[in-house]
Amino acid sequence: MKIVEIKEKPVPISSSIKNAYIDFSKMDVSAVAVVTDVIRDGKPVIGYGFNSNGRYAPSGIINTRMIPRIMESKPADYLTDDGRNLDPFKLWKIMMTNEKPGGHGERSVAVGTIDMAIWDAVAKIEEKPLYQLLSERYGDGHPDDKVFVYAAGGYYQPGKDDTMLQNELKGYLDLGYSVVKMKIGNSLEEDIRRIEAALKVVPAGKNLAVDANGRLDLPTAIKYAEALEPYDLFWYEEPGDPLDYDLQNELGKHYKNTMATGENLFSMQDARNLIRYGGMRPDKDYLQFDCALSYGLVEYMKTLKMLKENGWSSRRCIPHGGHQMSLNIAAGLKLGGNESYPGIFEPFGGFADDIQIENGYVALPQIPGVGFETKAELMKVLRSVAQ
Repeated sequence: MKIVEIKEKPVPISSSIKNAYIDFSKMDVSAVAVVTDVIRDGKPVIGYGFNSNGRYAPSGIINTRMIPRIMESKPADYLTDDGRNLDPFKLWKIMMTNEKPGGHGERSVAVGTIDMAIWDAVAKIEEKPLYQLLSERYGDGHPDDKVFVYAAGGYYQPGKDDTMLQNELKGYLDLGYSVVKMKIGNSLEEDIRRIEAALKVVPAGKNLAVDANGRLDLPTAIKYAEALEPYDLFWYEEPGDPLDYDLQNELGKHYKNTMATGENLFSMQDARNLIRYGGMRPDKDYLQFDCALSYGLVEYMKTLKMLKENGWSSRRCIPHGGHQMSLNIAAGLKLGGNESYPGIFEPFGGFADDIQIENGYVALPQIPGVGFETKAELMKVLRSVAQ
């Protein structure tokens, strides 16, 4: 067998929403199709992938470096030893040929996008759901049958008042979510007002998470911490710059409740530095590394191994991104959950069309691969990439 072709297409996911740092008016993602010569049901097996929101489409890196390296390789260089399937670890090494260490940036997004498509193809060739394949190969053989998911929203938006925020969050609860998240970081006075409005419609503080998207300096982050602590929130997320480990470490001395960070750390080494120097607490805090932004599942498994060696449970990982790839990893490798973006960043977010959220949990479809085929609107986009 071999890879016949790899195609990439930038797809817009623009909207009027904002967090405390960026707006999404020109946001796009890369969608990728890895076409193989393996035939199932009379059609070639195609693996699909895309990068998570918040990082723009890395089209240049994908098309000028990653795809050519794979296509210039011999099949024997990237197939399993028995030649019956793709080997994601060999393909990862091929993509990273002649890439210096460090400076991860958009390169990690490019690799993560193709890596997702490779794993989708691998599971389809094996004719198994990806979560089952992961559990059998790298877990205990018994994947979780459902995964905790929370609804991320509560963005700043022109004309959006507190009543609209309340209606949005209540809508998520009505969909079956038990935890909802909103943005903070514009100003403490404004955000406390918004949080108190939100707490009028969610059951308790433990059902509300807040996210500053790295906007705050240390003195401001501490002021927020002091104001937030009495609400006993689900978590206080990414208060400062993601690489400012000292800020995160110092903040932990001022905030006794749960914190979360990591969505903008893109390698095992960066994750390890957070664990070493960021003061994160393995009995209380959550880590949000996103495989689609951080060199893919191959690198994510290195990160999980590192975490275990440092006394962290995989259950403390709840990935950013709200996509089905992380949902499969969460079920197969027993993470703590997954993010979700109801009605936002469509059609890439969300889960199978016919599976409902129940009491904050979602089940996974019983089809080969990541499960993209269970999302009709998403498949229209992904199939257009392969044409």
